[in-house]
Amino acid sequence: MNADAIFAFQLHNLVHNGHALLMQDTHKQLLERGYWCPVLLLHPLGGWTRDDDVPLMWWMKKHAAVLEEGVLNLETTVVVIFPSPMIYAEPTEAQQHCRARMVVGANFYIVGQDSAGMPHPETGEDVYEQTHGTQTLTMAPGLITLEIVLFQDAAYNKKKRQMDYCDTEHHEDFELSLQNTNARILPKKARNLLKVSWLLKPGLC
Repeated sequence: MNADAIFAFQLHNLVHNGHALLMQDTHKQLLERGYWCPVLLLHPLGGWTRDDDVPLMWWMKKHAAVLEEGVLNLETTVVVIFPSPMIYAEPTEAQQHCRARMVVGANFYIVGQDSAGMPHPETGEDVYEQTHGTQTLTMAPGLITLEIVLFQDAAYNKKKRQMDYCDTEHHEDFELSLQNTNARILPKKARNLLKVSWLLKPGLC
């Protein structure tokens, strides 16, 4: 593919329009920085997960649909399953994921904002704050060949009628911040997945 930069994005859930916005924007930024062929390594988690999670086969069908629909550029995207279990240990797991991508040649690593941890046994609240993984990586030693691309929170801009980065000065224009937890729950609750077309490109549902 003649790539001169590789940016990696690891996720287990479906690629929603918030993810797509970030990956598209990262590609654009790398071109503006002078790279001529940045390639996206879309690296979905493919190991053990909790029993109530969606099977990997269905997530991979979603990834294939994203490429077929042109949400991501097929010519500059590589989709490979990352055969690792989901251990729900956000700060520690974030370092594992990041270093694994560095070893296989990634130059840039996109970091999300999701707690991705087990709930507290008594309160039911997330044990980890949603930015703990990001904070850990920005302070972690040894990532000398990898640049961390920080995730900007994305939500549906009601005025623009599309996904956009959140603007605190115009918070009334935005609807529902899209963390991965919401991306799992909303499609399960919606009788007609087209009702969440702001979450997925119409046709991917």
